[in-house]
Amino acid sequence: MYERDVLAQDWRRPRRGTIPQVPAELDLVVEDADGGFCGAVVACDKEAVTLEDRFGRRRVFPLEPAAFLLEGKVVTLVRPAAAPRGPRRSASGSIAVEGLRAQVARESRIYVEGVHDAALVEKVWGHDLRVEGVVVEYLEGVDHLPSIVEEFAPGPGRRLGVLVDHLVPGSKESRIAAQVSSPHVLVVGHPFVDVWQAVRPQVLRIPAWPSVPRGVPWKEGVVAALGWNVETGEAWRRILGSVTTYADLEPDLLGPVEELIDFVTIPGEDEQAVDPREGT
Repeated sequence: MYERDVLAQDWRRPRRGTIPQVPAELDLVVEDADGGFCGAVVACDKEAVTLEDRFGRRRVFPLEPAAFLLEGKVVTLVRPAAAPRGPRRSASGSIAVEGLRAQVARESRIYVEGVHDAALVEKVWGHDLRVEGVVVEYLEGVDHLPSIVEEFAPGPGRRLGVLVDHLVPGSKESRIAAQVSSPHVLVVGHPFVDVWQAVRPQVLRIPAWPSVPRGVPWKEGVVAALGWNVETGEAWRRILGSVTTYADLEPDLLGPVEELIDFVTIPGEDEQAVDPREGT
């Protein structure tokens, strides 16, 4: 009764000439038509596309015809057209300085609480900091901030900016910060319990940062709630690896960091501009 077996061919693939081509733009969610792996586009070159699923697993697939499903329909992924060239931007959004050679470090400094804070600031603002000759150091907590400030001996041309986690009214951090009153020191902060939360949840493909009960170590609690089944060090590498530009961070961190960079690089009324190369 039938001329041919309707299931003899790949039923998912329409006839030649009817398969749409779709640019493999970042964050486009597609499914591998053969294996069923579903993920968002995180990278694409002229030969292959990299997909990342909701568990953070990545796989690379060749850009073959009719190789993917988009919203249940077969498509051919193609490399996106190159954007018009303009001034190259750094991860912070500033215009990148080509051929940059790091300046001699200023006497002014920016202090952050921990190594994770320092790594995140370096990843997004590292280019800007090297242009300005600003060094970022970490404190391993702010419990002894007043004595640390005294030891630094701030003054004209030697400013100190401090970024504090969980700087909210009534917190222990806010009481410690209030003890610092030098006009050559600026203490600012963000409301997050840990700088991990400054990374937008959408970047990690999670709905929100989970709440951690009192008495449970925060990082360990977050990892367990997300079901990542990794140590906190590996979790942080996953979080940091997901950040590429300032747009991946919450405004509550962006503003304070930009404020600190301005504070330690723009001379005050009682200061003269100091060239960080002076004396070399």
